[in-house]
Amino acid sequence: MRPPSPPRPLAFTTLDSLAAFLGTRLPATALASWGTVPGTKSLLNLFLELSQGDCVLVPAEPPQHPVVRAVHVATVRVRNRRGELLVETRQLLSDGTLRARGARPLSEKMRPGETPEAAAARAVREELGERVLVRILGGTEPRVEERESLSYPGLYARYVLHAVDAELVDGVLDEGEFETEEAGEHEDEVEVEGGGGAITVKRHYWKWVDDNEVAGAADGERQLQSAH
Repeated sequence: MRPPSPPRPLAFTTLDSLAAFLGTRLPATALASWGTVPGTKSLLNLFLELSQGDCVLVPAEPPQHPVVRAVHVATVRVRNRRGELLVETRQLLSDGTLRARGARPLSEKMRPGETPEAAAARAVREELGERVLVRILGGTEPRVEERESLSYPGLYARYVLHAVDAELVDGVLDEGEFETEEAGEHEDEVEVEGGGGAITVKRHYWKWVDDNEVAGAADGERQLQSAH
């Protein structure tokens, strides 16, 4: 007996069709909060992610979640000559919100057919800058995390995380803190009728930390999520 086929991704040709689909499946206040509550993204952001292949919506297997946003993410563990890890502490969004990141490594949503190493190289270019040089060392087996999306409250998310190790060669400070301009997000230049504005990342704030500090930040973030 053949195992059941995985659910097919859901497709939406218009913003209105996506809104109508989610409006009957998410909590009543969910869509209204997107793009209005600080730190969240808008319905247009999700529509663009789906259109560009950055994520898919699939019927959920856990019955308590009628739909799941599935995302493949390349997590780039860039280290300096002392073995410290580069993490993002904050992001400045296009609506003026300063969003805390909880000391996360550089990361990027993967595109269809893209390898983790290729996504890692693109993340370096777009978030750290064209002049930054890193040496990609290779990746590890992916792991899966499932939780409610922070960008889209009320929408359950499945993150397939592909860790890629890298060494800094040149181009940015290799100690302390620094910030960079985002070069990869152009959703604010896309016009979709009835879509309002997309929320984009304008600036990244970085810090070199040791592994103990990263572990402490991760524990704190899990406790914060469980409290909500």
